[in-house]
Amino acid sequence: MPPHPRPRADAGTAAQLAEQRAWLDDFWARSDVEIGGQPEIQQAVRWNLFQLAQATARAEGSGVPAKGLTGSGYSGHYFWDTEIYVLPFLTYTSPRYARNALRFRYQMLDAARRRARELSQKGALFPWRTINGEEASAYYAAGTAQYHIDADISYALVQYVRATDDRDFLRREAVDILVETARMWEDLGFWRANGDDNFHIHGVTGPDEYTTVVNDNLFTNVMARFNLRAAAYVVERLRDEHPEDHAALVERLQLGVSEATEWRRAADHMSIPFAEGIGIHPQDSHFLERELWDLAHTPADKRPLLLHYHPLVIYRYQVLKQADVVLALFLQGHHFTAEEKLADFEYYDPLTTGDSTLSGVVQSIVAAEVGYHELALEYFVSSLYVDLANLHANASDGVHVASAGGTWSALASGFGGMRDYNGELTFDPRLPQSWESLTYRVTWHGTRLRVTVLPDALEIEAETGEGTHVGVRGEQVKVVPGEVTRVPLDGQGPVRPGRPSLRALSGNRRDDGTLITATVPHS
Repeated sequence: MPPHPRPRADAGTAAQLAEQRAWLDDFWARSDVEIGGQPEIQQAVRWNLFQLAQATARAEGSGVPAKGLTGSGYSGHYFWDTEIYVLPFLTYTSPRYARNALRFRYQMLDAARRRARELSQKGALFPWRTINGEEASAYYAAGTAQYHIDADISYALVQYVRATDDRDFLRREAVDILVETARMWEDLGFWRANGDDNFHIHGVTGPDEYTTVVNDNLFTNVMARFNLRAAAYVVERLRDEHPEDHAALVERLQLGVSEATEWRRAADHMSIPFAEGIGIHPQDSHFLERELWDLAHTPADKRPLLLHYHPLVIYRYQVLKQADVVLALFLQGHHFTAEEKLADFEYYDPLTTGDSTLSGVVQSIVAAEVGYHELALEYFVSSLYVDLANLHANASDGVHVASAGGTWSALASGFGGMRDYNGELTFDPRLPQSWESLTYRVTWHGTRLRVTVLPDALEIEAETGEGTHVGVRGEQVKVVPGEVTRVPLDGQGPVRPGRPSLRALSGNRRDDGTLITATVPHS
């Protein structure tokens, strides 16, 4: 029998199909990542990008939930995942969507002010887990205590404004978030009574949820420092360049004349823990007092740790659920030397369980930067297939949207070497040895750049816009429309074999002379 004829689409259906086709064509034109000679990885990358498209395309005014619309996991709630893992992808490929997500946080500001008052703080404190602006976290130690959410949101705001030069959004909306979060940090922190001239932040939890309610968590302090400086800078620029907007801000928020000065002073004196004897940044002021958890000798059937050990057991050890200090090395990398990044990564990598899907992409980025190329690729591939291969046995709960966003950052910032510290776009790539090439797009000040990493060169082309200036390994490069700017590369950075080992950590001595040992607690 002849096949049944396909039903003829009416004009309405045809118009919808054409509109959808046009939208997708535009999405891939500005978002696609191409990997030469790796067809399986290529397909998996595009699957992850498509998940981001589905999660973010229609999120106007409602944020981006941790599972998007793919499953019931987290009950539709969202966390810092959006600002740190999803928004970079949007900021650099679909800035209008990034602005929508940030405006959603702005609409939560009144609720964040109420939450700050509930916790006896000034300013605003955004909820760790929410769907409507109210705190929905059921466990304060690993949830509500993660005050770094304020700095994460402020970081995403500044990143967006730097990439887009959207001064109007900054002057009329984003500045309110910067001011109120800076007020919270200045109120939360304190100056030591013994006169050590350092600004401390106590009783908070960093990104690592296996170490909770600590003093001077490095990630929190580093990001709070950024938040305080950004708020002071924007307020001072408004005062000098837009006096009418500054006057409106002062009236709207009752801004004191010396507040910005106090924020800058707190930032300049922020306590940043460093252990001279070991040569690393402790995750918090007491982290090194704990013994090491010997992950290498922990049975596979006892992972993830939280399902087999009581939290109080885990909290007594040096063991990480996810990257903490290592994430600070990426987000605020210009405040750390190359030697410090290497030492910190080699210390924390063997202690990180990867029980969180947010960890692998960050470890991949920093591993690539410090020279562990094979390990960087291993972390990237694991993150890339976390849902496709159901590596955490929970794909039925929905796609890990943050991990999908993180894979883009691992490509662009890890292997692609992109950074935008202090408003300057730079590149220092680390192409995996087995890849022929890597091509990705970055929108910067209205110009869409097509960036191609080759084994011996970096090529940049302005696909749209008027062109721009970028930095490539310390060299200033001008990119103009209609030309491919080619910069020769002398290799792909340092190369270190294997991976850091716990054996190098056990046996170290703390600053007080005591020996650090590694054990596995009884389950």
